[in-house]
Amino acid sequence: MSSFLGRLGGAAAARPWRTLLAWLLILVVAFGLAAAVGGEPHDNYRVSGTRSTAGGDLLAGRFPEMSGAGARVLVHDREGDRLPDAALAELRQRLTELPKVATVGEPVLSGRGDTALFQVGYRVPVTEFEGSEGLDALRAAGKPTEATGLQVEFGGQLPENFSAPDGTAEMVGVIAALVILVIALGTLVSAGLPLLVALAGLGLGTALTTLLAAVTDISRTAPTVATMVGLGVGIDYALLLVSRHVEGLRKGLTKQQAAAEATATAGSSVVVAGATVLVSLLGLRLAGLPTYSSFGYATFVVVGAVMLASLTMVPALCSLAGPRLLRRAERADPTVKVTDGPTRTERWAQLIARRPLAAGLASLVVLLALAAPMLGMRTWPQDAGSQSADNTTRRAYDLVAEAYGPGANGPLLIAVDLRTLPAAELPGLVERLKADPGVARVAPAVQNRAGDAAVVSVTPSTGPQDERTTELLDRLRGGVLPAGAEATGVVAVFADISDRLSERLWIVVPFVVALSLILLTVLFRAPVLAVKAAAMNLLSVAAAYGVTTAVFQSETGAKLLGLPHSVPVSSWVPILMFTVLFGLSMDYEVFLLARVREDWLATGDAKGSVVRGLSATGRVISSAAAIMVAVFIGFALDPDITVKMMGVGMAAAVLVDATVVRLLLVPATMTLLGRANWWLPAWLDRILPELRIEPEETAPAKELVPA
Repeated sequence: MSSFLGRLGGAAAARPWRTLLAWLLILVVAFGLAAAVGGEPHDNYRVSGTRSTAGGDLLAGRFPEMSGAGARVLVHDREGDRLPDAALAELRQRLTELPKVATVGEPVLSGRGDTALFQVGYRVPVTEFEGSEGLDALRAAGKPTEATGLQVEFGGQLPENFSAPDGTAEMVGVIAALVILVIALGTLVSAGLPLLVALAGLGLGTALTTLLAAVTDISRTAPTVATMVGLGVGIDYALLLVSRHVEGLRKGLTKQQAAAEATATAGSSVVVAGATVLVSLLGLRLAGLPTYSSFGYATFVVVGAVMLASLTMVPALCSLAGPRLLRRAERADPTVKVTDGPTRTERWAQLIARRPLAAGLASLVVLLALAAPMLGMRTWPQDAGSQSADNTTRRAYDLVAEAYGPGANGPLLIAVDLRTLPAAELPGLVERLKADPGVARVAPAVQNRAGDAAVVSVTPSTGPQDERTTELLDRLRGGVLPAGAEATGVVAVFADISDRLSERLWIVVPFVVALSLILLTVLFRAPVLAVKAAAMNLLSVAAAYGVTTAVFQSETGAKLLGLPHSVPVSSWVPILMFTVLFGLSMDYEVFLLARVREDWLATGDAKGSVVRGLSATGRVISSAAAIMVAVFIGFALDPDITVKMMGVGMAAAVLVDATVVRLLLVPATMTLLGRANWWLPAWLDRILPELRIEPEETAPAKELVPA
């Protein structure tokens, strides 16, 4: 593999303009196809095989008017006066005339009459609305009412399904990355190069994601998460290649030879690291939700695109940049030796080598302390109650809770099949529902026109995110609801999603770990190192879980991030974060192990190779981690709660992984293990394929450059 990559890098460096022109054509074609036949992101929250889905299917089949999306329109008088009937009637008429609207209920007034609630039902599901189309129409209908001085807010499924991206997260990440690259590489040219490569790969990945959306469901949040991951790894991969290229220039290689050597060595690390990320993303298919599969598809194509960009564009651009990648002093006098980061890193590596046991124990204690809050993690899919107060859905949520009680934001719908449960038993069912202490109100049963189904609306006394609401649902399903009756609605669906994801987490984790173990064992031919790497990555993920729990489930942490109060961890986050982080953590493991293995094969010195490998990669790993942390922290500014939690959790994980794990725990354990790191049973040696990721001694850099 290293020989092939070396020849690829050498060819790109020998013909840089052809390479860049090819990339330009690829991007033009990709964006042209995306504009012509690409699709729009659509969320698919259907969870097959759950009780809430069964109830929802019954309502959709027997109550066609309830099968589409829904929205809530809240009207409030800020002075506390009773709302005028004429204004409410006019608003209802405008709502009825909106496109795709099937029904608009009569306004439900609060006890004081200063708040009114309209329930809007649509003929189509929420996924049929493009962008802000539905919310814009609601706002247009409410504008004349607002002109009279009344407050009008929008909530429910349709408004909550739209989140307007503003690009702030991406911009913060790019600017921070550029600053770090200038510090790490020393020149503006070398700093801008990884950023340019990452953006090109990200552009191709984005276009491919748009094309995927035309043939399958891609969640609205998936492109944002894919961008977050792709931008981080793209800059990291390019940085690794540029750093190795500069090393070659300092050794006296020509720019083509340096490019060939960089892709043969660092390029192999990029392929292995990227392959591990891609393998980890396959675990999302096991989550059992179409939404998760879409996250995997989007991130897969983006990471693949930035890998391709790194392996081909970096050698081409480095060839064009030539000596400008070096610091000014080195360009003026090639004999000048730059002494900076590596000297300090080497001293640190020698310190760890002298006290490996103490370093290992200390780092383990830190990791376990960071992971401890994970034991108190609560999960719940995000809703409007977690949004910022400047969001209309959050204001609507608060108005509903204040005027009608917290449970009105998440009523349970009891779908009843009257072919199984006779209609005569409906009054008894309503009375049993009212008798539960967790129920605030029960509406009378409503039958469909055919008389073969009924629906009963149950308003809990607690809000959707309250644990007592889930306990109420469990009690109703456990004994109150007879055969033929199922609880559905947003709260029931969310509860089933949380349960499904909690169950599938323990399927996804072994799958991802097992695939990563196989991949690393094949590539490094060292099963001990593969097991150790998996264990280290699990510790990093556990620490990320702990930090995320501590930040978002505490009032102080949540408010620092712009949230109104502490919130449960989004149910979407644990599996998504695990699959992405497990792959990302392997990046730094591969960067370090590849250099250690290269030295080990050359010298046979097990402990010395750890010191020299850490010395050579410590600065690059620290710089790459700083870039990725900056990118992820930028995404913590995103208004979407899932993206915000992913940004915080992944920033914490990468920071911990690149410092406590890669600079402390990994070298300490490798020093303690010594030659056992590279132990390989004879039977396993015979069956493993030979995939060389280090350059062959018979293939020097000059042989990798085309004539």
